[in-house]
Amino acid sequence: MDSELEKTFTFFRFEDLRIYNKSLDYIGWLILHSDLFPNDTHSGIGSRFSLSAQAIALNISEGSARNKSQFIYYLKMAKSAVRECVVFTALAGKLNYFTQDEVDESRGQLMEMTKMIGALIGSLQRAADLSPEDPD
Repeated sequence: MDSELEKTFTFFRFEDLRIYNKSLDYIGWLILHSDLFPNDTHSGIGSRFSLSAQAIALNISEGSARNKSQFIYYLKMAKSAVRECVVFTALAGKLNYFTQDEVDESRGQLMEMTKMIGALIGSLQRAADLSPEDPD
């Protein structure tokens, strides 16, 4: 009984989602590995990459406060942000801002997040009895 009392519950539901925590891990990873990005505002690659990574977590958190169909919409927006990060990862590799190992690690994390978001979308669609629209 004491173990039940010791369990901590978060006030915000999205904080309990593994995909949300995975997205925060990716933001942290990106901060640690983006030291070679230029600081100029002309290209803005680093800041735009960072904003795309943050958009993953932000869309998950915002969508979690909505109904199921709206949450699905926000999760699809999070998947779009993941795809943006894939493009920025490729660009960072081509411009030698990332090593090949960093490109591979970034892509691995992004693929995992895409799968997790897709699984959550599928689960919500089944629970809401909605037909899947986006096979991606």
